[in-house]
This record gives sequence, C-alpha cells and structure tokens, in this order.
Amino acid sequence: MEEQLSLIDLVLHASFTVQAVMAMLMGASMVSWYMIIQRFLYFRSARDEMYDFEERFWSGIDLSQLYREGNERASEGASAMGMESIFRAGFKEFSRLAQQSDMDSEAVLEGSRRAMRVATLREEERLERHLAFLASVGSTSPYIGLFGTVWGIMHSFRGLANATQATLATVAPGISEALVATAMGLFAAIPAVLAYNRFAARVEIFGNRYDTFVDEFSSILYRQAYALRSKDKKAG
Repeated sequence: MEEQLSLIDLVLHASFTVQAVMAMLMGASMVSWYMIIQRFLYFRSARDEMYDFEERFWSGIDLSQLYREGNERASEGASAMGMESIFRAGFKEFSRLAQQSDMDSEAVLEGSRRAMRVATLREEERLERHLAFLASVGSTSPYIGLFGTVWGIMHSFRGLANATQATLATVAPGISEALVATAMGLFAAIPAVLAYNRFAARVEIFGNRYDTFVDEFSSILYRQAYALRSKDKKAG
C-alpha cells in the first residue's frame, strides 16, 4: 500500500516557486491576523471611550471643566481619542476665537466646526488604519494561490514527459502539492475579507456618531457664542 503524503510533506516536496507562493500567503495570513486582532482591540477601546465621554458630556458638566479634565489627563501622558479628541479640538478653537471681540458668533462657530472637521478626519484615519492591507489580502490571495496551483500543475505535467508510464498515481502527488497553494490562498483571504467588511461597517458607524456629535456640539457652542457676543454688546 502506498504511503499517503501529509500536508507538511506536500509543502516540503513542492517546487521552489510553489513553496515561495505558500510562504508569501502564510506571511500575509499571519500579518492579517495580527492586524485583525489589533483592530478589534482598538475598535473596542474606541467604543468604550465614546460611551464614557458621551456620558460625561451629557451629564451636565461644565464644558470648561470637561476640557480641563482632558488637559490634566494629557499632562499625565494619556492621549485623547475619538469623540473626546473632537471635543477638545472644537472647544480649544472656540475659546481662542471667542476672546477676539471683533469676530461675530457665526465666525466663531465656523472656526470651531473647521477644527472639529479636521479632528474627525484624523480620527477616521485612525479607524481605517490597516484596513487597506486587509482588503488587499482578501482580494489578491486567491489569485496568488491560483498562480501557485497553475505553476505546480504545469510542473507536474512536464514531469510526465520523462515518465515511462503516465498514471494517476504518478501525477496525483504533484497536483495535490499545487492545490495546497489554492487552499492557503483561501485560508488567507476569507478571514481578511470578513474582517474588512466588519471593520468597514464599524468605521461608518463611528463616523456617523462623530458627525452627529459635531452637529450637537456646534449647537451648544453657537448658543454660547451668541450669549457671549450679546453680553459684550451690552457691556459696550
């Protein structure tokens, strides 16, 4: 009875080109899994931060006090992320522009909104980090694996030219080695595609929440800017 080759034996007995394809796919799979875990932890942290900040923001706390608390954490080495980063960017610009008496409330608000838009784009870039790599792995890995399979099958059939007897048993090991490349391509692609779709949906959800917060916070700042300018006019 002929000994059946294990998966490791198929990889070790494959041609150099097929082995290079397998190594490339294995490396892409390992890196993509690292990024999947890293993104999962980051999104969970961003979600918890968003909920915590929303709870503090809508608790009725004074905005200046909330901003000072963020400064204290920043002085201790903690970096603001997500919604808090957007709030800090908008409130900092609002405080700076509000001190300029020659600017009306509309100009103060527009400056604050510009700062928050920039901060929002920065946060979305952080959320989308590594997603392009996952998309690339998901879209190209099956084709890379298919290339290894086609090359391996061509190599096996070329070997038949020198064989005295062409049987299925002669060509089967070579074809099996080649098909492993396709399997590895799918193994690398499927998790990357699923993770990319999941994370892309989460990015959209976060982006919508951030945009809603910018609109709500802008309304609060507009009322404060209008009240401040009305007070200045009465004082003048």
